[in-house]
Amino acid sequence: MIYGPTLLFALGEGAVIPLIPVIADRLGADVAVAALVAAALVVGQLCGNIPAGWAVARFGERLTMGVAGIVILGGLTGVVFANSLLLFAAAVFLIGFCAAAFALARHSFMTTRVPLHFRARALSLLGGTFRLGMFVGPFISAALLGIFGDETASIVFFAVCQVATILLVFFGPDPEKAVPVGAGSVSRRNEADSREADSRDAEDTGEPVTGAIPVVERVGVFRTMWRFRGVLARLGLAAASLSAVRSARQVVLPLWGVSLGLDAGTIAVVVGVSGAIDFALFYASGQVMDRFGRLWAALPAMVLMGAGFLALSFTHDLGSAEMWFALFAAVLGVGNGLSSGILLTLGADIAPPTEPAAFLGSWRTLTDAGGAIAPLLVSALTALVSLSVGVGAMGFIALLGAIGFVRWVPRYVPRSRP
Repeated sequence: MIYGPTLLFALGEGAVIPLIPVIADRLGADVAVAALVAAALVVGQLCGNIPAGWAVARFGERLTMGVAGIVILGGLTGVVFANSLLLFAAAVFLIGFCAAAFALARHSFMTTRVPLHFRARALSLLGGTFRLGMFVGPFISAALLGIFGDETASIVFFAVCQVATILLVFFGPDPEKAVPVGAGSVSRRNEADSREADSRDAEDTGEPVTGAIPVVERVGVFRTMWRFRGVLARLGLAAASLSAVRSARQVVLPLWGVSLGLDAGTIAVVVGVSGAIDFALFYASGQVMDRFGRLWAALPAMVLMGAGFLALSFTHDLGSAEMWFALFAAVLGVGNGLSSGILLTLGADIAPPTEPAAFLGSWRTLTDAGGAIAPLLVSALTALVSLSVGVGAMGFIALLGAIGFVRWVPRYVPRSRP
């Protein structure tokens, strides 16, 4: 019940994501506009964080996830019957908007109930469920395209996954009642680390030092954002750069395949192989973070993805462009796999242990903003210059984010590891 609904949602989403640029292209979009339409999924998730945080705090994760799943069915109906780019983009936006409810509900649940000494592994497993969807989903999509020859089959598959998710959420056991709150509270030593980081923040912002991180009592995402502006403006921006690179990967790989003239089935297979590599490494990321610290997973992931994007940007006009596309899709899969669970774990590490929902809403809003901006940046640079320049820019952002993690993770994240 903890991972099942997330896995079902990820399987359906993974089957449809590679087809969004393809469907947009069929509706008359060029490469730049197709990138913009694909960005609607991430923009929707960004806009959904605030109402999702409010809903989870007020109604609980079970009802929030169930209602979100029902609304997603409406979005999928719009995707099937869309006869214009605007309607199609609106339906994609709605799906992303409701996806925020699944992500925030599980993140808040794990933060309050998972002990620190295996928190990264538990959250990496949660991230691994998404990666399993990104791995299996495109292959299911490719098989359905081969059998039916129509993207509608993949969308129907997503709808079936959603129906199963809704039934599981509403009629299965409720994990909120089975697992007590407080298992994820930080230890005294970790609280001392948090007080030390708070003291440094107070010196930077001019605010009085109050000791431990203040408990947030459903005061809203924006007030919480202001209260924790120090850590959000520093470590949060580094995390946003990671989110941007991840989002760009999901958009760039299908777009790159479209720009090379590959068919939808081939693109789905390449994206699926990248997702397979990504998925294979998810638990290793959690082991590294729990044993050696968060930076030992974040830094290699950012450097590898930055180098992969930069190298891919020089291969578009080469004679063997298809081979380089497959190769660097695999490289990006390795980098993304090494980063599995990092954003979830960092958010849980620095969130108030008793009432994390408001802070996590702020954290996810910031990180999702990075994910939302990345496809828009790729689209803008593609329209103004070329797709290669847009891809290269994402590599540069990844390397800047790596520097940010080196600077701010040691400052804000609890250093003690059992």
